[in-house]
Amino acid sequence: MSRAVKKLKLGITYDLREDYLKEGFGFEEVAEFDSSYTIDAIEKVILDKGFQADRIGNIKALTCRLAKGDRWDLVFNIAEGMYGLGREAQVPALLEAYNIPYTFSDSLNSAVTLHKGITKQIVRNLGIPTPEFFVINGTREIKNINLPLPLFAKPVAEGTGKGIKAFSKITNRRNLQKVCKYLLKTFKQPVLIETYLPGREFTVSILGTGNDARALGVLEVILKPNAEKNAYSYENKEHYETRVEYILVNDEEAQKAMEFSLSAWRGLDLRDAGRVDLRSDAHGVPHFLEVNPFAGLNPVHSDLPILCSKIGMSYHELISAIIKSALKRAKR
Repeated sequence: MSRAVKKLKLGITYDLREDYLKEGFGFEEVAEFDSSYTIDAIEKVILDKGFQADRIGNIKALTCRLAKGDRWDLVFNIAEGMYGLGREAQVPALLEAYNIPYTFSDSLNSAVTLHKGITKQIVRNLGIPTPEFFVINGTREIKNINLPLPLFAKPVAEGTGKGIKAFSKITNRRNLQKVCKYLLKTFKQPVLIETYLPGREFTVSILGTGNDARALGVLEVILKPNAEKNAYSYENKEHYETRVEYILVNDEEAQKAMEFSLSAWRGLDLRDAGRVDLRSDAHGVPHFLEVNPFAGLNPVHSDLPILCSKIGMSYHELISAIIKSALKRAKR
């Protein structure tokens, strides 16, 4: 008599925009969070692969489920968190405490890579080009910024273009004071000041872990005439259909962007899948800007699935590859 094969149980942790909007948070505050459409799409792939799927929710829901004794063979984690500079590390750390494997990067690297300044220090030490930068923690430190103009300012630990607007490009010292004060007050976190680079902007998609990691391809981000100027900003990302053009590129400059991205991914010890953003200087040399180890997975709107569709990789194949990568690590 044959024994039935037990299906692996995969939990899904996430933050839903709609949940936080109901609590009174603003649209930009919840910009990084997911829609039900994304969770539906991930769950469908999990079920199609023959696994059990269990929607857990955010860290508070996860805490309650763990306290009740619930456990999973693997957790597909896309929870971004709400509070603190270590917010993306909170769910990974909690799962580690219960020895439950999960997708994407561990608690240490999730915390490190959320802080753009610390990440750039590591990347610079790896020998990868990155714009000169300065991190300020308060208004008194603005006078210490000694980088040549033009500059670019953004919150040190946000994603989805939050805090980035046309005024983020700074061409005089008066605006430097004004923009830094605004960002410090609005986002209540340090501000990253970088040398502004005038060249092409790229986002590179990575799939895999360690020696298995590979660059899937490069999208060049081109702002249309009606887009907000100077940056791939929050508004431009929210209205990308009319403001942004994504072009799959593979010229020499794009290949260099892939080389730097893969070196940064491996050097930061990131896992499963994600994105690296770069911008070139006046000489056409790509420079590392930031890395997203929790790249958006909306099947239609997110950069990683957009690139995959352009290279002929289906959403099902992408999510399946992420799960396969995580299960391989779990078995080890």
